[in-house]
Amino acid sequence: MKRRKDMLGLRGVERADIEEILDTAEQMREISRRKVKKVPTLRGRTVVTLFFENSTRTRTSFDLAAKRLSADTLGFSVSTSSTTKGETLMDTARTIYAMSPDAVVVRHACAGAPHLLARHFPWTVLNAGDGINEHPSQALLDMLTMRDRFAEIDGGGLEGRKVAIVGDVQHSRVARSNIFGLTTMGAKVLVAGPGTMCRSDLAALPVEIRHTVDDVVAEADVIMMLRIQRERLGRAVLPSAREYAAFYGLDLDRLKRARPDVVVMHPGPINRGVEIAADVADGPNSVILDQVTNGIAVRMALLFLLLGNADDHAQAP
Repeated sequence: MKRRKDMLGLRGVERADIEEILDTAEQMREISRRKVKKVPTLRGRTVVTLFFENSTRTRTSFDLAAKRLSADTLGFSVSTSSTTKGETLMDTARTIYAMSPDAVVVRHACAGAPHLLARHFPWTVLNAGDGINEHPSQALLDMLTMRDRFAEIDGGGLEGRKVAIVGDVQHSRVARSNIFGLTTMGAKVLVAGPGTMCRSDLAALPVEIRHTVDDVVAEADVIMMLRIQRERLGRAVLPSAREYAAFYGLDLDRLKRARPDVVVMHPGPINRGVEIAADVADGPNSVILDQVTNGIAVRMALLFLLLGNADDHAQAP
């Protein structure tokens, strides 16, 4: 991978770099299959998880990834940190800097927060989701999962595939990172959802906008259903969950219109019965649990590729 200090997003990341991350993740996956799931690669390194939003999968996945590479880990939770007393992000970061970390994994409700830390501090910053901007590690694990399934189906890769992203695309950082990553890898991205969640300004991104879900379901190689971003919506932008499920949810009847080997994905957490029916989420086309497994491997790969090439820390400005 081209030498870099941070992983802040997939916009502008070259295809060769994405391929190297995915190839490295395949190797890292083997470690998780061993009886002793640990290697000494990052022994002596310290990885801090700094999450200003709730998270289960991403935080646990990064924590496990660091531990399987033998790094020391330290978690900061906003609910128990001094930010509840009015401390700023930069003050919290300066406190962490005094502890000499090697990498900080950041999730924040404000877009650009990880970029701010990356500019002002010498440690490696990994973006675990910033507002409605990007979530690069999620998109990378999604692409690895797709690549695995296509290899099983027809021996192919991501080039030329049609990936439908359905639901609250407007407020989804997962969607944005997937759009950047998938199009770089040669896939075509279709997006569909209610007008309030899939507005015309998305045309500025390399996507084809649809508002009829059945159209994208019929032609897609992958259907990625998105969770409604209730915590970011403020006032409701849809009449009811029942109406959303009826018009935009993926159930068995709608899935019958798709190709038989279509790949069904969801970044989680799932609102069962809203964006996706339980029998679809747990069905043979679903790779949702594979996404979770691949998340650890991808985050191991990122930590290995970034910290394995890191220089000794300089002084923070």
